[in-house]
Amino acid sequence: MRTSLKLMTVLFAIALIGCGGKEEKKKESFSYEKKTPKTETTTKKEEAVPASKKVDLTNKGVGPITSVTLDAEINQAMADQGSEIYKKMCTACHRVDKKFIGPAPTGILERRTPEWVMNMILAPEKMVKEDPLAKELLMEFNGSPMANQNLTEEEARAVLEYFRTLK
Repeated sequence: MRTSLKLMTVLFAIALIGCGGKEEKKKESFSYEKKTPKTETTTKKEEAVPASKKVDLTNKGVGPITSVTLDAEINQAMADQGSEIYKKMCTACHRVDKKFIGPAPTGILERRTPEWVMNMILAPEKMVKEDPLAKELLMEFNGSPMANQNLTEEEARAVLEYFRTLK
C-alpha cells in the first residue's frame, strides 16, 4: 500500500510538472478580414512650457526698476525712439516676431511685467544670476546670455514703449 501511494504521488507530481508551465502559442492564420487596431491607453504628460512662452505677470525681476506706470495710450514719439534703439542695439540677437538668438519681443507684455522687461534690459547679468525665469530663458536659448547694452533708464523705457506697439 505504501509503494502504491508513493507511486501515485510520483505520477501525480510528474503529471503536474508535465502539464504546467506550457503556454500554447496561437498561430496567426491568414485572413481577409480587416483587423481592428489595438488601442492603447496612454496618459499624456503635461508638456513643459518653454520659458519664452510662460506667463508670469507677478515677477518684477531683479534690478533697479521696482515700478513702472504705463499710460493707457501709447506714446508714439517714445515708441519711435525705442524702435530706433531696438534696431541699433538689439537686432543682432532679437527678431521682432520670431525666435532667434534671443526671444522675440512681440507680445512680451502679455507674458511679463513692465518692470521685469526693463530690469532684463538694464541688468541682464543680475537677472540671469538671481531671477528664476531669466535662468530658464538662458537655458532655453542655449546658454546665450543677453548682452548688457548699457542703456539708460529713459532708453530702456523707450524700448518698452516700442514693445507695446508690437502685437
